[in-house]
This record gives sequence, structure tokens and C-alpha cells, in this order.
Amino acid sequence: MLKTLGRTDPVQGVLGFLAAHYLRLVRATTHFVEEPAGFRQSIGPELPVIAAMWHGQHFLMHAAWPEGASIHALVSRHGDGEINARALRRLGVTPIRGSGGAPGKTRRRGGARAMREMLRALESGSSVVLTADIPKCARIAGKGIVALAQLSGRPIFPIAVATRPRIDLPSWDHASLSLPGGRGAMVLGSPIHVPRAADDALLEQARIAVETGLNAVHSRAYRLIDSMDPGAPPARERA
Repeated sequence: MLKTLGRTDPVQGVLGFLAAHYLRLVRATTHFVEEPAGFRQSIGPELPVIAAMWHGQHFLMHAAWPEGASIHALVSRHGDGEINARALRRLGVTPIRGSGGAPGKTRRRGGARAMREMLRALESGSSVVLTADIPKCARIAGKGIVALAQLSGRPIFPIAVATRPRIDLPSWDHASLSLPGGRGAMVLGSPIHVPRAADDALLEQARIAVETGLNAVHSRAYRLIDSMDPGAPPARERA
């Protein structure tokens, strides 16, 4: 009953409203450092770009973007995704509904349509933000984001936003819920370019580069706030 109630339009509207205001509160009361310093302003000439993030580490991603920049974000079609989409609209981000995954599931999840919408957004001058790992495969980059860069000609920038204090949830994606009044770090990685004529080998190199870049910026962001990345493998975190 609660699950059904949570998918009704009025309830989702209220939850989206509350989520947006909570994220604004966290952003306003958190002291952030940026690395490289001032990247939110200096990235301007590079726009539009493709911003890559990990699942579960995306809740404050809107805060790491230049003021006034046009942003679209990929949001899944499931019930929780509708709440996220409503919150994003209130934060000035335009949602694109759909997600990828295994070839047999892409059509049902709206992946092909979402790809076309993301390409149109980039062509119109709006940056696109999306998770690089596919659902249920945390911290393993999929091919979708690389294909988007290949078709659009726009660079991929790995990005991480980490905060403390926070609540680390026991979910498959090691999601983190930031709490107000703490410290935070925003880290931008080096751009990854994917040639239009890239063959399968180059596409795989780009996919690995996205994965490596995201792991690096997350590791750095959590070090900047003297904390441990909840989604990092133990061996890498010790190193």
C-alpha cells in the first residue's frame, strides 16, 4: 500500500518539493573546496560537456555546475526516478527520462529515446549529466556514456562531490545522503575525448578511462574532507 501511495502524483510532487529544498539547505550550509580551484567558472569555454558521475554519489551534483549554465540530466523511468525528476526541475535542471543496461532491457527502459534527447540537448548548447555505471553494476562504467561522447563530439568530464557528515546507505550503489552544516569537496577530472571514427578498441579504452577517472576524482574528493569513500574497494582505499 505504501509503495502504491508513493507512486501517486500528489505524493511524488510533495517528495520532489521536499527533496529540492533539502538539497538547497545542504548546499547553503556546507563549506566546499573546489579542485582545480575555481573550475566552475573556468570550465565555461568548454561547455557544453558530458559530466560523468557514479550512482549513489549524485545528489549534490547540481551544486558543482556554473551559475546559469543549461543542464540536462538522465533520470530513470522507475518510481523513485519521478521524484528525482521533480526535484531536479525545482533545482533548474531539465530531466531526460530513460536508462541503459543490458541490450534486451535498453528499449524497455527508454535508452534509445534518451540517447536522442541527450544528443539534441548537447547540440542545443546544454550540458548533460549522467551516471556512468549501469544499474546494479556499481563503479563499472558502461558503454552508453562513451557512445554519447562519440556521437556528439563533446568531451566527458569525470566529477565528484563528497561531503561530511553524511549517511552512507546499505544500497547496491553505496549511496550517500549529505547532512547540513559540514564540509564538502568538488573535484573535476581531466576531459576524455572520443573520436567519431573510434573502433571497438578505442571505445573500450575510453570506457576504462571514464571508470579510472571517476574512481580518481572520488578518491581525491573524500581525501580532501578526511573521509573514506563508501563505494571504494578496500584495497584501493588503503592504497
